[in-house]
Amino acid sequence: MTKSCQFCTFLLHDLYLGVEVERVQEVLRYQAMTRVPTASSVVEGLINLRGQIVTAIDLRRRLGLPEREPGRQPMNVVVRTEDGIVSLLVDEIGDVLEVEAATFEDPPATLRGRARDLIRGVHKLERRLLLMLDVERTLAFDASGEAAVASGRG
Repeated sequence: MTKSCQFCTFLLHDLYLGVEVERVQEVLRYQAMTRVPTASSVVEGLINLRGQIVTAIDLRRRLGLPEREPGRQPMNVVVRTEDGIVSLLVDEIGDVLEVEAATFEDPPATLRGRARDLIRGVHKLERRLLLMLDVERTLAFDASGEAAVASGRG
């Protein structure tokens, strides 16, 4: 019997990404945000999620991708972390996808820039690659939006 995993998938620029389903609290349409003047450029703002203040991270900026087209609103993937919940701003929500553990591979050598450090691995699908986002590393950044120096991870 082959072990399988479920991922909540989403699109970001030309990347097809996934986060483990058990980490996802919910997905939401665009929410009004309050800017945080001195925060890192990857922090888009704060949203009020039924009385809970949640930080919204722009994944395009975090991964060093081009800015979203003007007038196009991002979607929120609200994930649970060790430090609480955080909203990841993405272009489009995908499906919940079940993949076999046997299809897991290391990130391809063609993956460059910040994305290379934040992708844990890939699953080869029939027509594309599902990039597995490392949520903890994605949220470990300094004020400039670059990876935190001492994350304590190997």
